[in-house]
Amino acid sequence: MATDLTGVDGPTRARINAKTLRSDRWWLAPAVTFVVFAAFIVYSTWRAFSGANYFSEPYLSPFYSPCLSNECVDGASDFGQPFGGWPLSPALLILIFPLGFRLTCYYYRKAYYRAFWLSPPACAVAEPHTKYTGETRFPLLAQNVHRWFWYAAVVVALVLTYDVLLAFGPAEGESDGIHMGLGTLIMLVNVAFIWLYTLGCHSCRHIMGGRLRHFSKHPVRYKLWGWVSKLNGQHARWAWLSLISVAVTDFYIYLLATGAFDDPRFF
Repeated sequence: MATDLTGVDGPTRARINAKTLRSDRWWLAPAVTFVVFAAFIVYSTWRAFSGANYFSEPYLSPFYSPCLSNECVDGASDFGQPFGGWPLSPALLILIFPLGFRLTCYYYRKAYYRAFWLSPPACAVAEPHTKYTGETRFPLLAQNVHRWFWYAAVVVALVLTYDVLLAFGPAEGESDGIHMGLGTLIMLVNVAFIWLYTLGCHSCRHIMGGRLRHFSKHPVRYKLWGWVSKLNGQHARWAWLSLISVAVTDFYIYLLATGAFDDPRFF
């Protein structure tokens, strides 16, 4: 008898009535992912829409960099203010690019498909959906734009790198010259994790070595492909570390901007 069932109830799948035969704590990973992602979504939404306390000279929050609207506070716009009529928070002009890059990331897709949609919640665990269409229909069809978001993410990473260079400058009230504070180190670590995550992307790996029939004829691209492949092997690690570091960096600058304490300066 014909059937249109797909997924775990498809005609070619083993007939196992139990949800899973696994005896380990398979639910722990998706549960932790759900909690961390949900916390980040709540925090980043609050910070993005607040439009305040994102700049403490010489530190600019990565959520607001580059700051391009005339709503930006004095000293925060290193690339001008081309969006003079933008009525909302300046962060909303920028966050669409790193957010789009992360939402369409191959690792993050696996993580939030499991944690939020239970599709599936874990390997060898039955999902609650009786129909599976993959990423062939809207809105998941939009996941195919990941490569284009990668190009934008590289530009954002370059801007954040420039912010780190500026963070070695003097804060308000200090003399000219090179200075370094705790905020400088936090921003430096953050941009390092962002570069590791961005360059370890599957799309970057394909750009370096994809569609080549003979690596021997392209030694430079082969070398780059090898480096990116090593980063790609730890892509999940860089995804988590960069997600946490960008929130920590923003929160640290928020505390400085609200006057919670003064930035410790090393020299």
